[in-house]
Parts: sequence; structure tokens; C-alpha cells
Amino acid sequence: MSASSDVIPVDTLISRLRSAYPGASYELNWSTPLEMLVATILAAQCTDERVNRVTATLFVKYPDARAYATADRAELEQDLKPTGFFRQKTNTIQNMCRALVDEFGGEVPRTMAEMVRLPGVARKTANVVFATCWNDPTGVIVDTHVARLSKRMGLSRQRKADRVEDDLMVLIPRSEWTFFGPAMILLGRYVCKARKPGCDGCVMEDICPKLGV
Repeated sequence: MSASSDVIPVDTLISRLRSAYPGASYELNWSTPLEMLVATILAAQCTDERVNRVTATLFVKYPDARAYATADRAELEQDLKPTGFFRQKTNTIQNMCRALVDEFGGEVPRTMAEMVRLPGVARKTANVVFATCWNDPTGVIVDTHVARLSKRMGLSRQRKADRVEDDLMVLIPRSEWTFFGPAMILLGRYVCKARKPGCDGCVMEDICPKLGV
């Protein structure tokens, strides 16, 4: 983690995120923790908009963990095909749901230790579910947007998501963890983009060290 002056002031960062994205939340549609878990897995290498189009019918067809666990694999693959990497995602979702049925009675567990025992579920995915479904600050969501912005703002020099999260959990007050991830994702998705950051229209323009930009 950077210890130089090239670090965006955290209090100001959070204050401006609150002003810019007061109702920041994940842009995936869901009504149950299982739906959020499935949608988050499908969102890998896929836009939230496309995932939402797929899950509009998927969640009706597969209403619970057992439905995914016992689904015909070829049919589920076709259902997930529009999200990309559909064979891998089918495998992940079926194995995860089988574990939910076998170990947790089909319910999404409420502890991080149990959640990351599920096949294909790492801390980022688990943090999304805990933050979005239960407002539970188990950690800080670190996706590609959060990792990129954390580096540009001097919040972390790490490359691996879990290491970036470690740095952010030291810097960001725990009371802000569930808000911080979704707000940073929105800033990264629509303003501080990977190839062409929109610095001129960014609320952090005057305080961001713009490292690597």
C-alpha cells in the first residue's frame, strides 16, 4: 500500500462518493440471496445489462438451488449461453447449488467461512451477496473497477483482488464498506474508465493523484 502523499484523502473520497452516488448499489436484478449469487457469477466477463436480460427468465425457470442442481446440463448451458463462458458458468452454478442443497438445505449461508467453501465462490462474490442482500460488512467488494481505481487513487499498489481488499479494509471505515464497493464500481464503470478515464467530469479530479493515467 502506498505510504506517499500520492494518496487520495479517504474522508473526502467517501464524502464525494456519497454526494455523487447516494443510493449506490449493484446493478444486477435480484430478489433472493441465491439470485444475487447466481447473477454475480454470470456477470463475470459480461455486462450487468445482459445478465439482467438472461435472469429475467432464468430465475423463473430455476426458482431454487435444487432446480439448478438437478437441471439438464445441456439445457442450462443454452440458458446461460448469452452471458459468455457458459460451459464454465454452468459447471460453477450446478456445483455450487449442489453444495447448497447437500450442506445448507438449499439456503445461502450467512458466514464468510461457509460461503467461500462453495465451489466457485471467492471473497469478491461473497462480499457482493453479503453487502447487497444483508448490508453485512464482511469486506470490501473488489472487482476490476475497484482494483483499477484503487491503484489510480493511490489506495493500493497490489494487483491481486484479495490484497487490494486488505489495503482497503485498513483505509476505509468498516461502516462504509457496503457502500464503498458499489459506489466505486459506478465511478469506474461510467467515469474513470480503463482506456479513457473521464478526469474532466470526475468529482475526484482535483484531489486524485491519477497514478498511471
